[in-house]
Amino acid sequence: MKNIAFIVNPVSGPKTKNRITKLIRELLNKELFSPTVVTTEYAGHATQLAQQFALEGYYAVIAVGGDGTINEVGKGLCGTNTALGIIPNGSGNGFARHLEISTRMNRAVEMLNNSEVISVDYCTVNDIPFFSTFGVGFDALVAQDFSNTSRGLKGYIESILKDIFQYKPEQYHLQGEGIDLTTSAFLINFANASQWGYDACIAPKASLQDGWMDVAIVSEFPLIKAPELAWQLFTKSIDENHYMHTIRTKEIMLERENESSPVHIDGTPTQMAKDLHIKIVEDGLKVLVKKRF
Repeated sequence: MKNIAFIVNPVSGPKTKNRITKLIRELLNKELFSPTVVTTEYAGHATQLAQQFALEGYYAVIAVGGDGTINEVGKGLCGTNTALGIIPNGSGNGFARHLEISTRMNRAVEMLNNSEVISVDYCTVNDIPFFSTFGVGFDALVAQDFSNTSRGLKGYIESILKDIFQYKPEQYHLQGEGIDLTTSAFLINFANASQWGYDACIAPKASLQDGWMDVAIVSEFPLIKAPELAWQLFTKSIDENHYMHTIRTKEIMLERENESSPVHIDGTPTQMAKDLHIKIVEDGLKVLVKKRF
């Protein structure tokens, strides 16, 4: 029998712990798994808990929450033999969607009974891990404003509409192997996985297992083109747009014009230094996915 732990973010919903406990009791195969359920109490707690479970030799630690919770749990499991599992319960759930994990909690629990461990890449920005995307520019501003609104798709759309009419693109300098680019960009997204969340696909060709990150650069565009760009995000064809340029790299330096501008790490807004070093770590994380064969 394999020991697995469920780390629950209570901010994702006041009834989440009771619900996940009920689903575990009803749906998880107890002949395969011996479950433990814990709840986070403060920012960074999930990382500490995940590290401890990994030290104790747990087979997997399941993040119950959104991309921010996944980021915290994943940081505690990088480089260990303990796998990250996901029960999506956030606003966007971009990493789970990329892995084709159902956003319905009952189905995600059931999937654990028929799952396997794979190794995937992750990325770091100034040595801080991220697993889905890291962004500067417009999407980082939206993430900052979204964090102060009611969660969900409605709040996300409200944040976009609030910011899009007042946002001014900034200057960036990108430098890496074969790369030396200075550009004014609406946004730049460093993608390990393909999705922002809500099925919005910023890097349609991104893979978690190819050893590369996709740097998606959206140039300044007339607002009349915004609906077209939005449509292509949700139809996984944004890379065909005239205002989009994608660079594939393993390591890159980004110099920003404005250090005070927000950035986001897996959708969570934060502040970082003016100069940013982003690189990929190949096969650095084990993840539970639906068994393929």
